[in-house]
Amino acid sequence: MNLTTFLIYAPAMQLNGKRVLVIGGGGGGIGRATTDALGNEGAAVLVADLDPARAEEAAQAVRTRGGTAYPISGDVRSATDIEAMVAGAVDKLGGLDVLVTVVGGQVAFVPAVKLHEMADEDWDTIYEVNLRYVARAVRAALRVFLDQGTGGAIVSVGSVTGFMAAPAQAAYGVMKAGILSLARTVAAEYARDGIRMNVAAAGAIATAVANANVAAEVVEEIPAGRFGRSEEVARAVVYLASDAASYVTGQQLVLDGGVSVRGPFG
Repeated sequence: MNLTTFLIYAPAMQLNGKRVLVIGGGGGGIGRATTDALGNEGAAVLVADLDPARAEEAAQAVRTRGGTAYPISGDVRSATDIEAMVAGAVDKLGGLDVLVTVVGGQVAFVPAVKLHEMADEDWDTIYEVNLRYVARAVRAALRVFLDQGTGGAIVSVGSVTGFMAAPAQAAYGVMKAGILSLARTVAAEYARDGIRMNVAAAGAIATAVANANVAAEVVEEIPAGRFGRSEEVARAVVYLASDAASYVTGQQLVLDGGVSVRGPFG
């Protein structure tokens, strides 16, 4: 059964009663679309964002549609803030069932340069905003899940760059590959505790950052003939977070319009 078939059966994926922390769900693009989709599926959401106004705006949008959502602000580069986000979910939502990590990227944080030109501090920045905070958030969520004794799901938004080379994005690719490795480790260590972790690996998605930094001719190399939409990634996150994916763990669901399966000759 393919992803399209899964998405047709929306009632099976409803998240009614699920308590979800979304790290990076306040801004636009994939994070905001994910927050909206989770709220629409009945989840109670704690929206974490660096900008408190964006977090509040996203939470308010969910509440306006009759859902439950609260904002929290914090910096993913801070271990203290990551712990506060997870603790805040337990406090505001009465527990935690799902962790979703969205924050990431390279061109939004440091210049895109070839590996030999990359400064140590830029490499460290990419590590902090793509992998280190994810590991911290996962560890904190695991402790909550184990204490509750009711299992849990973790979904990280990754990238095809984690398994495909991308010029001038070496650090980004390394960190995204690390997230998949982390998911596989969580699967191996915690499946018997009812805890799952999966990755939604996105290709070229139409966001403000992508539109500003991805050349239009890139579209010609995408078999689907277009950029993906944030809402398409969000629906995949909903599926992986839901009980419809209860036997799926340590996996990577690729959303790239066919880029990763296209050969070099046409």
